[in-house]
Amino acid sequence: MSTYKEKLSILSEMIAFAKADHALKDIEYNFLLSVADGLDIAKETFDSLVENQAKIIVPKTQADRILQFHRLVLLMNVDQEQHLVEIGKLHNIGLGMGLPPSAIEQVLTVMHDYPDKIIPPEVLINIFKAHYN
Repeated sequence: MSTYKEKLSILSEMIAFAKADHALKDIEYNFLLSVADGLDIAKETFDSLVENQAKIIVPKTQADRILQFHRLVLLMNVDQEQHLVEIGKLHNIGLGMGLPPSAIEQVLTVMHDYPDKIIPPEVLINIFKAHYN
């Protein structure tokens, strides 16, 4: 499991991503708060991260990087809107984590095949597996 600093980093990256369109909508806030709860981060700490970003730490394992990428894909689609700036930022975050560019592109394309653009975890994992073989 991630350390406390890594958990704060996960949330900080997600909050910054949610603010890419210069607004943090209620639905995004609530989604992020549920992620914080799942990471055992107190609401007060989460709210402080909304105001002051923690240092971003790239997840150590490939599995953690793929999981974070999946969280970001879900976050991007939670408000039923996609902006070019969000797609570009998500692509760059994936590259920054060392994920294969072709897998990132495939995820961003395939997600449109699913209701509410919620790509199932097993589909996402299979995409990355295929690009690592």
